[in-house]
Amino acid sequence: MRTPVSDPLRVGSYRIVGRLGSGGMGWVYLARSPGGRAVAVKVVRQEFASDPEFRERFAREVAAARAVGGAFTAAVVDADPQGDPPWLATVYVPGPALSEAVRAAGPFTEAQVRVLGAGLVEALQAIHAGKVVHRDLKPANVLLAADGPRVIDFGISLMAGSAKLTQPGITMGTPHYMSPEQLTAKPVGPPSDVFSLAGVLVFAATGHSPFGDAGGVIYRVLDGPPVLDDVPDALRGVLARCLARQPEDRPRLDVLLREFLTGVGDAADWPPPTVSEAIRARVKDLASRVPGPDSTPDSTPGSGPRLPEPVPSCLRLHAQALLDAGLTGSMVVEAVGRGAR
Repeated sequence: MRTPVSDPLRVGSYRIVGRLGSGGMGWVYLARSPGGRAVAVKVVRQEFASDPEFRERFAREVAAARAVGGAFTAAVVDADPQGDPPWLATVYVPGPALSEAVRAAGPFTEAQVRVLGAGLVEALQAIHAGKVVHRDLKPANVLLAADGPRVIDFGISLMAGSAKLTQPGITMGTPHYMSPEQLTAKPVGPPSDVFSLAGVLVFAATGHSPFGDAGGVIYRVLDGPPVLDDVPDALRGVLARCLARQPEDRPRLDVLLREFLTGVGDAADWPPPTVSEAIRARVKDLASRVPGPDSTPDSTPGSGPRLPEPVPSCLRLHAQALLDAGLTGSMVVEAVGRGAR
């Protein structure tokens, strides 16, 4: 992975604290606003910034993220999709991605999955209220905060009334968590996110997607039954309904919210202990990192002095969720009809 020769000291009005990580399309930096607020700043690599189609896609990501409100998404703080290079600043969430948390400590308890599910339902309600379909809900795009999950990465989201940028016969997303209609390039609406939500919760409860992690995932999503044997009995039925192949057979979000909250008291076990430890580590490290004075007004990656030290690995987990396989979302390109691989 090519890295910048040097890092910017400032992007827009945001003072850079350190580099969080990098992806195929650019870099993510930990930064502070003029008032000291911590933000995550995504900066596009120059060669992509010169591509008009990429710029349009990035502008749509910014527009989709701005259209979404609610307590369970990482809000856009500022952005300049027409900048040189383009960039996007979001609220920094000091918590690990769901994918990292499960890999580190194993599956969640039933109560924890219910709280996670309720939070994600509320996030999707806010996303859909903004006339946006996320289309890439997966464990790496769910950050775990002390008060609930946050849904991030609107790189391949679809806004109502917008034209598609993908080519015929090509789908974008992560097949393990994509709906059948998305995989077959059919019209995609809010029920597609419900299908993906179920996949995320199956992963949280079992450590694997409902359609496995080996080859042939697309075939199993389209024609095979989901693997729910390790899902708690009380959750198996509702998640199975969410994974119905026909969008109209999946439950509505308000129904799901009631089902997930059944049996969850005010003192639910959230966040999980290992997540709490990770959050404390991030908050402590963030508090200790104070940006130094500027030595150059330049804000372009590759033109300023190198930062004296990288951001510790405990903070890079957030960037990995933001940048998983690309700045504008995890873009696994599959030609429909290839079948199992």
